[in-house]
Amino acid sequence: MNTKLMVSLFFGAILGAGNTLAGDFKVGVVDTERILHESAPAMKAAQKIEKDFSARDQEIKKTMKQVKELQDYLDKMTVGSSETDRRNKERELNALNVNLQRLQREFREDLNLRKNEELAVVLEKANKAIQAIAEAEKYDLILQEAVYRNPRIDITDKVIKSLASDK
Repeated sequence: MNTKLMVSLFFGAILGAGNTLAGDFKVGVVDTERILHESAPAMKAAQKIEKDFSARDQEIKKTMKQVKELQDYLDKMTVGSSETDRRNKERELNALNVNLQRLQREFREDLNLRKNEELAVVLEKANKAIQAIAEAEKYDLILQEAVYRNPRIDITDKVIKSLASDK
């Protein structure tokens, strides 16, 4: 038998077996970003965070307004104003600015920490939903991140619906 023919038959057999195996292999892909933005638990967490941090946000806005008003006052102070009054107002403005920066820094740090905690809970729920879908629908592999995902194998909508019904 010809060597070229044997090699062709060998590769043909391998490719045929590979296609048979691939046909039985069920793959799904999930868009984690969509789940973190569109799912019921994610939206509920965002609302909770907004509610919990709104008072601090208002405090920061109030302090920013005070800083602006004091800066405007200093800008409008006439040359004839007492130097002592001006220095006192400048000290007050500096103290307000320092306080504002501290409030903003603490707010950002606490907000980021809280968001990360809430997102971890959402991801845990999503992973359980994904696992349940995988077992129920006999998936062999589900990927959470992909450079490209064919809509045919994207199960993100199923996961979002599952999370909505889990309330």
